[in-house]
Amino acid sequence: MRHLILSLLLSLVLVPVAKGFEIEEQSRFGPGETTNVLRVLSTADLAFIRPMLLPFLSKYPDVAVEYTVASSSEVMKAVFDESQSYDLVISSAMDLQTKLANDGLALSYTSQATQSLPDWANWGDQIFAFTQEPAAMVLSNKAFEGLELPRTRQELLSVLRQYPELFDGKVGTYDVRQSGLGYLFATQDARTSETYWRLSEVMGLLNVRLYTSSATMIDAVVTGELAIAYNVLGSYAMNRADKTAFTIVLPSDFTTVMLRTALIPVTAKRTDLAGRFIDHLIERTNEAGPSLLQLGSADDQVDENSLRRIRLGPGLLVYLDKFKNRSFVNEWESAILQE
Repeated sequence: MRHLILSLLLSLVLVPVAKGFEIEEQSRFGPGETTNVLRVLSTADLAFIRPMLLPFLSKYPDVAVEYTVASSSEVMKAVFDESQSYDLVISSAMDLQTKLANDGLALSYTSQATQSLPDWANWGDQIFAFTQEPAAMVLSNKAFEGLELPRTRQELLSVLRQYPELFDGKVGTYDVRQSGLGYLFATQDARTSETYWRLSEVMGLLNVRLYTSSATMIDAVVTGELAIAYNVLGSYAMNRADKTAFTIVLPSDFTTVMLRTALIPVTAKRTDLAGRFIDHLIERTNEAGPSLLQLGSADDQVDENSLRRIRLGPGLLVYLDKFKNRSFVNEWESAILQE
């Protein structure tokens, strides 16, 4: 294994950037001389995917993986608008994955592993969930020193109203206009509770800062730029080495749970390798990162009764309707931007 990791590090090279959609990271893992190349387009950054990727490469030493990272909206642009050729698409934006499959841009795939999935993790043998990841509040321990940590959205709302001078310019959340995952979390919040809009208005009054990735928001909490990051991926926070700087809170009123999914696009050339990787993602244990087996939590605070797992299926397409999207974004801008 040690020799394998060394060879992977030596073979990690930048891949020429394709024109069109915007790429955040792009790397190649595995042997340099091979015709077995799996091309993956993903919203998951390298730090997140590496624990899942290394065992796969150890199992199939003749396979190389070209791994491209982009935002969920850019992944959609690459596959839906540009028909870019990738063998596997991994995304946290369940609604956008559903649209790709619903519009005939995903191939069917069945195996013993996919057939073992619960119904909520397999949609039409085209979209396969392989993680459960909660939307969390990440709170700076320094900023909240001497204050009681909010455990619900209503408690967060109360603390923001009570101490506006402490949190002005210190609250961060997703920009739903640019982040597909942020839009998914926001629409699910709004669907579940009216508190979301009151919270958005208060965050807007406090000059909320807007981001396009969970990792960037968590970085900002660690550096002190933010005191609160709202609706970030809990899995990104739980796996950090510097997590002593913050507390992860899964809201007890309800915790939205995202399923990270994989699909094989119709442009795939190596469907065999894509299928192998899907099986690997489903079968691996929780030791190789978040999985369907367990919803991890730094504080063992998961309450099954509070979980609101987002369901795969046509229901996710409602807020992708152009009219619904425009209406939601307009209301969000009125609350958040206070213009």
